[in-house]
Amino acid sequence: MKNARRNLPASKHRRLLPGRTRMKTRITELFGIRYPIIQGGMMWVGRAELAAAVSNAGGLGILTALTQPTPEALAEEIARCRAMTDAPFGVNLTILPSINPPPYEEYAQAIVDSGVKIVETAGRSPEPFMPLFKANGFKVIHKCTSVRHAIKAEKVGCDAVSVDGFECAGHPGEDDVTNLVLLPAAYAKLSIPMVASGGIGTGSQLAAALALGAEGVNMGSRFVATQEAPVHQNMKQAMVDADERQTTLMFRSLKNTCRVFNNPVAAEVISIEAQPGETDFADLQPLVAGTRGRERCIEAGDIDDGIWTVGMVMGLIHDIPTCEALIEGMVAEAREIISQRLQAMIQG
Repeated sequence: MKNARRNLPASKHRRLLPGRTRMKTRITELFGIRYPIIQGGMMWVGRAELAAAVSNAGGLGILTALTQPTPEALAEEIARCRAMTDAPFGVNLTILPSINPPPYEEYAQAIVDSGVKIVETAGRSPEPFMPLFKANGFKVIHKCTSVRHAIKAEKVGCDAVSVDGFECAGHPGEDDVTNLVLLPAAYAKLSIPMVASGGIGTGSQLAAALALGAEGVNMGSRFVATQEAPVHQNMKQAMVDADERQTTLMFRSLKNTCRVFNNPVAAEVISIEAQPGETDFADLQPLVAGTRGRERCIEAGDIDDGIWTVGMVMGLIHDIPTCEALIEGMVAEAREIISQRLQAMIQG
């Protein structure tokens, strides 16, 4: 069976695994997925190969809209992903302030026109886009880094929220609250389902997130260290070799904190920020340019010659599995913990 599956296109993989079990939460019911595991939208990484592999494995794969240079290119990438999977997948639309902002409305319209019905929003409030998404039958999940933002997302009509703790890669917000506190605090105030995001990569953490009130997990960095992720092998191996201490925070002086891999370029950025007076972003721009990180790190594999985001979960990454093996292993571990180890602790 394994040999047969290896020679089939990705869209056939799910049909060869009809006996797989399911987990039932409001998140799996909302998105029509087998397991409550979502691949976060990641710039330059959220492409069809990865999203389709996650969806075929029973999770929810996410394409990243702004990875594509134009709305038309996004439409083509959605079509490419649809050719690789017959399972649900979504699209991330990250809305951030910019000197030259992308045409967000055109990207949103391309998502709608593609027929995809799941969107993950991040950055600024998705409120301006909610009428368009809701008129077209979308399920919207918004990524938040605080309880107050999660409450706002519920008020504007989001169907779910992804609550992002301080451990996460990329932008953790400015409150510095870890998931052990953030998740139950959000759960106490929300009526819509939430998923736990930030620092997650194991089945034990999936079980813990469920215990804290989440109904699923969102993983970014852990999915980068998989066979299907479209990044250089050097980056994947660096994540395996690193421990939980090998990230650092930059842009703190700009109130736009970002967690990245701790390399010489990141150290130089932090050194510039530490100088007296206000930080001039122009002094940082050549170091932190997204094209530099993409071309030199993600594509060329020089992990020390640019900025790339990664979370503290690196300390829990010890292999580079397929997405299917990762998800199935996580689910098996979570089931064992919930049904056996924890049950044994409350008996007698």
